[in-house]
Order: sequence, then C-alpha cells, then structure tokens
Amino acid sequence: MKEKVSVGLLGLGVVGSGVIQLINDHREKLTHQLGCEVEVSKVLVKNLDKARNIHINGDLLTTNPSDVLDHPSIDIIVEVMGGIDQAKEYILRAFNNKKHVVSANKDLVALHGPELQEAATKNRCDFYYEASVAGGIPILRGISEGLSTDHIQRVMGIVNGTTNYILTKMDEEGMSYEDALLEAQRLGFAEADPTSDVDGLDAARKMAILGRLAFSTPVELSDVEVNGIRGIELEDLRYGKQLGYTMKLIGFANFNDQELEVNVQPTLLSKNHPLSSVKNEYNAVYVYGEAVGETMFYGPGAGSLPTATAILSDVSAAIKGLRLGVSGSQSNEMQFTKTLTPINKRHSQYYIRLCVKDESGVLSKISSLFHEQDISFQRIVQTPVNDYEAAEIVVVTHDTSLSNFQHTLEKLKSFEAVIEIKSYYKVEGEVM
Repeated sequence: MKEKVSVGLLGLGVVGSGVIQLINDHREKLTHQLGCEVEVSKVLVKNLDKARNIHINGDLLTTNPSDVLDHPSIDIIVEVMGGIDQAKEYILRAFNNKKHVVSANKDLVALHGPELQEAATKNRCDFYYEASVAGGIPILRGISEGLSTDHIQRVMGIVNGTTNYILTKMDEEGMSYEDALLEAQRLGFAEADPTSDVDGLDAARKMAILGRLAFSTPVELSDVEVNGIRGIELEDLRYGKQLGYTMKLIGFANFNDQELEVNVQPTLLSKNHPLSSVKNEYNAVYVYGEAVGETMFYGPGAGSLPTATAILSDVSAAIKGLRLGVSGSQSNEMQFTKTLTPINKRHSQYYIRLCVKDESGVLSKISSLFHEQDISFQRIVQTPVNDYEAAEIVVVTHDTSLSNFQHTLEKLKSFEAVIEIKSYYKVEGEVM
C-alpha cells in the first residue's frame, strides 16, 4: 500500500495556488485521514519567472506538460488551467497514462463530461469535478452520495456569484445595472469581460452538470435555455419588492415523468423561498427529492481557498479509492434517455409589466384577454405614468403553461390598448 501519493498540477493561478497552500497547511491532517502523505511533485506553468503569491520550490515548476502527464510517480492530476481544448487533451492523456484526474473546469465538464468519464472508466481511473459547479459547496458529492437513493425531482440554484452580487446591489441599494457591474468588477467579483456571467452562460454550464448528475440523464449544454440579467430595470425590482418578491438569476432543472427541463433565467422569488435570502457573491443550490423533501446547500461559490477545498476533497476521494483498490468504479452510464418537457407541460407563475393607454375599460379588456387564454391573476397593480397619457399595469399570474403564456404575449403585442410590453419574468412562489 502506498505510503506517499504524488500529485501533479496543471496550472498555478489563483485556484492552483490555493491547492498548494492547503496541502502545505493541512499536511498532518491529510496524512492522518488518508494514511499516507500527499506530495506535489510537478506543476505545469506558462512562465517560470512569474512572481507568485505563494512559496513553492522552483524545481517543481515546468513549462513542459510531459513532465506532469508522463511523470512515472505521479498518481493524480489536478487540472486548474482552464480552457477547453488543451485541457481536454491533457486529461485524456492523463487517463491513458492511468492517472486519476480532479478538475475545476466547468466549461470542459459541461461540454465533454460524459466523454471524459468514459475515458476514465475505460482506464480504471477516477474523474472528479466537485469544484466545477459551486466552488466550496459540496453539491455534487451531496447529490451523488448523500442523496443517491432518493428520486430527485428538482434542482434550482443561484450558481453565479457575479450576477447575484449585481442583483443584490440593485435590489438593496437602488444601483443601476451598469453601476453594480462596475462595482463588482472593482471588487474582483466580475471579469473585465463579464459576458459569460451576466448573459447566464456560466450558470447554464453548471446547470447542465447538475442536471446530468441529479437525474442520471444525458443533459447537454445545448439543452439549457438561457436568459441573462442585461436589461433588468430597477422598476421591476421595485414592483417585485412591493409584491413580496426579490429578483435572482436562477438555474432550474426539473425531472418529472422522465421528462427534462433545464433553464437559466432572471426570476422573481417569493420572500419566503430559502434562496431569496442568498445575497451578494454567495451561491446556494436547493434540491427537492421525493423522499428527503427540501434540502439546501449554501456557501461561497468561488475564491481560491473555497475552490481549493473542494479540489482537495476530490483528491482525498481519489486517494482513498487508490489505497482501497477500487479506483475507476464510477459508472458513466445514464439511467434515463433524454426527453425534453414540451412547453404545454411546463407550468409556472409569471410577472408581466405593460405600458397601456390610460383610458376607461383597458384593464377589463386585458383581463378578458388573459381569461380567454385560461390565465388568472394572483396580483395586479395599476400605476399612472405622469409623462404622457399612459399607465403601467403589473400582473402576477396564477400557475399556467408556458405555451399559454407565450400565446398571450403574442396577443398582447397586437392589442390596440397596449403601448409596450416592458418586461416579463418567471415567478417562483411557495416552496414545494
């Protein structure tokens, strides 16, 4: 049985440095828990001379991937380099060399996770990627192990800290979207190019991974419908607050009657929903299982040490499998084939804000139009607009199908009394 397990790192950025720090700081605890020492043998970097915020022996650094991937004594590869094509090439090469892999790469796992898992299984290797979804929150292990005997019906979460920070500042401090984004960038919560975050692409990748694991169904990134937070107006947040809701960018994954729905969209959450209290850069994932009922996982969704903690948890799992001789026993077989839920079976409440002509009988006519589509109102607010002869009508519907709601939107666009459909959002009311 091995007395020392060697680890090779691909990348030494913020997260890679956190991995080195935790291994150094927790060396005695790791040895006690695992029954063997954990040693970093080689680290692939782009620049050997770059100044780094962590002390590391320069002899461990290399710019040659072969020094890590083909190193005879390295047992586990930790991929924290990012990117897709090169990272995929290196991971497949590691599996072919019978090395176990831990990755924090959500883009890669969302796009190529099943292929990589198949390669791992073929080579009797382990492939772990806890850190790819929610930083330090152990959501993947919670689903795959803690809830493995339950039938999970729904996963919904705040899985992007950048957008949650922006929406929190807009909601609580009245900041504009532009000002909140600038502050997020200044504090390091948002990238210089925030496209992936604010357009919902980052969250979509994470929901594809979560849906695949939670439902044992081959969810692909292309299956995820995505809407980001650009264009959200403070007026909608104010109306939401008045009606008892708060705005969040929510990832949804539902699996009922073996039909799948996965999407990411700005959503007005009821104040009593557990996700509504998750603020600033924090993440949370709410899981509903047939047996367990409601559970929620909460914590920091990014950052050097939180993410490194998730990575080391995966490294520990790989070492335990290695020492017990059960490596490569993860199954990559999906239990269910994929059938997407048709829009006539996708039900929700909706919020819609209309600018209408301020004249007698308009509200009655709009109510009749909704009634014709078999949509009833839960709440309704009418406010005069001072600039011209118009009024704003805000409606929160009762539960209705997406097909009915979309058909109603088309009717409203051609409705003579409606000047403009200002906005519309999904509403998540009482928890299940």
